[in-house]
Amino acid sequence: MTPATIAMLSFSMSADAFAASLAKGASLDRPRFTEALRTGLVFGVVEALTPLIGWAAGFAASTYIEAVDHWIAFGLLLAIGGRMVLQALAPAAHEEAARPRRHSLAVLITTAIATSLDAMAVGVSLAFLDVHIALVAGAIGLATFLMATAGILIARHVGQRLGRWAEGMGGLCLIGIGCAILIEHLGLLGA
Repeated sequence: MTPATIAMLSFSMSADAFAASLAKGASLDRPRFTEALRTGLVFGVVEALTPLIGWAAGFAASTYIEAVDHWIAFGLLLAIGGRMVLQALAPAAHEEAARPRRHSLAVLITTAIATSLDAMAVGVSLAFLDVHIALVAGAIGLATFLMATAGILIARHVGQRLGRWAEGMGGLCLIGIGCAILIEHLGLLGA
């Protein structure tokens, strides 16, 4: 993978964490910088670990499905990206409740795991490609840390609308990466 592809993948994978942190930040009463860093750290660490887990599972199975690996990568990225686009287009549920000053660690970890399941699936697809998984996982974790921290900090001003847009764009990027993998492995662009 090229550095540009890794960067695009990393920020695509962090789009749902950005959307979640915008929603979390919008639900807080004046979130502080320390809360933004805390949220970014939790999301970043979880998002960096899940592709490693997915990669290990995919790598273990890679010898059995090597002939169709590009189709699996394409299918997984299409499904993940499509889900992200559909979630971005779905009507938002509006909830009014008392706004806490910070979220519990359990809530942050649960949300981070929920938003990182797509990174685990991407990790599975990366097992079928020639990539340095630690570098990619670190880039995904760093991008997620930055995006989640920024999401909390700007949440009061933009709310969920920008988060939904970012999630949709991230989904489209994943679909594009899946298409590029398929085109490359099928040799449709020539050498």
